[in-house]
Amino acid sequence: MAHWTPGPFETLEYDRADSARRPTGLTVIVPCFNERQAIESTLDLLADTLRDAELPWEIIVVDDGSTDGSGELLRNRLEIRLLRHRVNRGYGASLKSGIRHARHELVAIVDADGTYPINRLPEFITLAEHADMIVGARVGSAAKHPTLRRLPKWVLNHFAQWMTRQPIPDLNSGMRVFRKSVVERFLNILPDGFSFTTTITLAMLTNNYVVHYEPIAYHPRVGRSKIRPIRDTLRFVQLILRTGMYFAPLRVFLPVATVFFLGFLVTLSLDVYHGNLNERTLLLLVAATQLGMFALLADMIDKRSG
Repeated sequence: MAHWTPGPFETLEYDRADSARRPTGLTVIVPCFNERQAIESTLDLLADTLRDAELPWEIIVVDDGSTDGSGELLRNRLEIRLLRHRVNRGYGASLKSGIRHARHELVAIVDADGTYPINRLPEFITLAEHADMIVGARVGSAAKHPTLRRLPKWVLNHFAQWMTRQPIPDLNSGMRVFRKSVVERFLNILPDGFSFTTTITLAMLTNNYVVHYEPIAYHPRVGRSKIRPIRDTLRFVQLILRTGMYFAPLRVFLPVATVFFLGFLVTLSLDVYHGNLNERTLLLLVAATQLGMFALLADMIDKRSG
C-alpha cells in the first residue's frame, strides 16, 4: 500500500481496501510513576470508555518504581494487567515494557495524570484503520508552554518539520494509537526517557509511515510535573540531532557542509584579493569536503539498511 501522510487536521480518505487494516483488539498502556493522586480516576474513565468498545481490549499499567503508594492502589484493580519496574527506569522504558507485553496489534498510550481526553479513544481506534499512527495534537490554553520553553520548542519543532519535510502539529504528544508491528521495528533505538514519543514521531515520518494528527483538548495535570525545562530542552536538541543523523543524514550534514563551503569561498576571495593563501581557507575546504562525503556515505548506508 502506498503511504500518504495528510497535513495537520486533514480528514483521512481511503478506499475500501483498507478495511483489511481494521483492528481486532486494543491494548492501552498507561505508564505510572508517582501518580497516586490521579491514577485511579484515569483508570476509571478509561474502563468506562472502553466498556462499550466493539473489540477485545486490555489495559496495561506499568508502575515505574513508584514510591508514593501508587503500586499499592494498582494491585487492587482487577481490570488491568500490572507490570512493575523495581526501580524508576523512565517514561520510554515503561512504554517499551508495555509494548512488549501487549496482546493486540493496535496499541494506545495515555498518561496517568488526567491531562488527555481519554473519552476520545474510540475515535482514534476508528481512524487507525487508515493510518499507522494517530497522534492527539494538543490545542487550547492548557497546551501552551511556559515562556522559558516556548522559543526552544518553536525552534526545535520547526527543525523537526524541516528534517522530515512534513508539518508536525504536536511532536511529543503522549496520547496516540499505533500499530505494534510498526513500532517494534524501532524499539532498539527508542529512548527510555520522555523523548520516546518525539523519537517515534520522527522515526515514522522519516520512514514514510502514515501519521495522522487529530486535535484534542489538553487539561491541567493532577499532581506535580516531572519535566525539568532546561535539562529536558537540552536533551530534546540532542535527541532531534541524533534521530536526524540516524534517519535523515543528508538533511543534517549537508547544510553544515554548505556553510563551511560558503565560508571557504569567502575566505578564498579575500586571499585572492590580498595575494596570500591562508591556512584557514584550506581547512574550510577540507571540512566542507569531508562533511559532504560523510553525508553522502551516511545516506547510502541509511538507504541500504532501509
